[in-house]
Amino acid sequence: MRPEKESIARELKEKVEASSFFILADYQGLNVTETETLRGKLVEADARMMVIRNRQFKHVLKEMKVEGVDGGLNGPTALFYGDGDVVEASKVLKSFARTTQKPVVKLGLLEGRIISADDVNELATLPSLDQLRSSLVGTLAAPMTQLAGVFNQKLTSLVYVLKAAEEKKSKGE
Repeated sequence: MRPEKESIARELKEKVEASSFFILADYQGLNVTETETLRGKLVEADARMMVIRNRQFKHVLKEMKVEGVDGGLNGPTALFYGDGDVVEASKVLKSFARTTQKPVVKLGLLEGRIISADDVNELATLPSLDQLRSSLVGTLAAPMTQLAGVFNQKLTSLVYVLKAAEEKKSKGE
């Protein structure tokens, strides 16, 4: 392999190894403006897009000992990768594809496991990691909030009883 191709393959390998996920998709039909728009939305989701050569990517995957991805490496291929929330990235891809019909997801790799295009679309329907965290915090905080409300109510009742006793005493004098 020529040195420049080795350099590109090494860079591709580093990006994939540093990512927690990657998604392969057919990007054919996207114009430059649409591609730049998609890249901008992906950056917000802590993901990136890179057009790849299938043969080079097969070589990189072979080096990394990743198997079963060959089915997604046919035709024009874009690699979507990142170390952020895969749910957010898949939501960006799904919402973008709703308007442009592109990119068409082929498959992905998440935490060492191959996922199908249907799995990627299913991920897009899940709540984001931040939403799940806030739901968990709300669930954990609910009993404490209720307990604080009960204590507040008891203190308020005690104040009313003391106030009534004071009024009764002042009227009796």
